[in-house]
Amino acid sequence: MGFKMIIMKKALISLLILLAVATGANAQQHYCIIDSKYMLDKMSDYKDAQVKLDNLSKTWQDEIDTRMAEVDKMYKGYQAEKPMLSDDMRNKRQDEIVAKEKAAKDLQKQRFGYEGDLFKKRQEFIKPIQDRLFNAVQKMASSKGFDLVLDKAGGITLFYADPKLDKSDDVFKNTGHKQR
Repeated sequence: MGFKMIIMKKALISLLILLAVATGANAQQHYCIIDSKYMLDKMSDYKDAQVKLDNLSKTWQDEIDTRMAEVDKMYKGYQAEKPMLSDDMRNKRQDEIVAKEKAAKDLQKQRFGYEGDLFKKRQEFIKPIQDRLFNAVQKMASSKGFDLVLDKAGGITLFYADPKLDKSDDVFKNTGHKQR
């Protein structure tokens, strides 16, 4: 039991020495951590933009819900009248219901789909604010001599890196491929 403790202590001391050496070797690089969500939440124009987006989203969702309720009402009416309708009338009513439902789903896609209206409005309202924050971080990083700025808002994310730290070309040279 005593022998295991001595080995564990030596391993712990070795680990601490290794950590100290690694920290000393990287002492020339300066980095900091920011919380972009915290900063954005403190910006009144960001809050205003979020409120605008939320209101637009609710208005659009209400419009879609109304259209889907109309489709549901049409379908229930059709189900009730179906036994009394001719084949032509049934087909016509089914086509009307399908067309109305497709229009509602198309509107939903237009509003909330990939690169839809909500996405475009988010770009219009939020992106300029985020760009201002990014520019402020870049300016602070350059003036204070930071090489890296990490953002802890959504897990640690690289927010800014001094281009001199990018070693992609060096790594690429070792792949054996020729640059274009």
